[in-house]
Amino acid sequence: MVKNLRVQKYGGSSLDSIAKIKAIAQNISESYQKGDRFLLVVSAMGHTTDQLFDMAHDISESPNQRELDMLLSAGERISMALMSLALNSLGVPSISFTGSQAGIMTCGTHGDASILEVKPVRVTEEILKGKVVIIAGFQGVDPLTKEITTLGRGGSDTTAIAMASHFQCTVCEFKKDTEGIYSDDPHTNPDAEHFPTLSWDQVIKMAKQGSPFLHIKAATMAKEKSMPLEIAHAHKPTGLKTRIQGHQKF
Repeated sequence: MVKNLRVQKYGGSSLDSIAKIKAIAQNISESYQKGDRFLLVVSAMGHTTDQLFDMAHDISESPNQRELDMLLSAGERISMALMSLALNSLGVPSISFTGSQAGIMTCGTHGDASILEVKPVRVTEEILKGKVVIIAGFQGVDPLTKEITTLGRGGSDTTAIAMASHFQCTVCEFKKDTEGIYSDDPHTNPDAEHFPTLSWDQVIKMAKQGSPFLHIKAATMAKEKSMPLEIAHAHKPTGLKTRIQGHQKF
């Protein structure tokens, strides 16, 4: 739909400092100058979501769910604005949108809403103007009540997959703090096996077994939409990667 459009999702650990955000912006700037166009979906920086959640529970043992969603959605908004600031400072035209501004339509379940459809009218307009668009992941809006909702665990991943599917991208890129998917956490187990390719079914099974690399909700959506995924390190462009596609089982 949009030539050379790459949808990339950045996890919280890859955005946990200003230095990392600026480094990502620099990488995107270099690719942008070569003709690539980008739609970025960002998580909250580091442990921001957990910190906001803890603050809410310090105030109330049973926080109002509507207000909790308003609070938790702020983390991703910080990331999106900082990334846009970083890109604009490098001369790359960019604009940030909240989930509701980006047209992420959800059911009304606070804390664990599901994406019903995407209507990214403003996103499309800005991409066609040549801008890099940054979307706050993990959030959307109930079109009936106009209330802000959050998507639960894996919410930023599902935001990215929904957008990549809408724009008919050939792959949805996930940028994390590991070089793809391993049999175990490579940070604690140097002997963990790296998987260059996996099927959607394999990743769903791994997620059910507690694998931290991709949430089951996102893996299931990728399979349903037949969207290939690429898992790579956010700060190692030439590092190892894992490609996820196909219906092979274990």
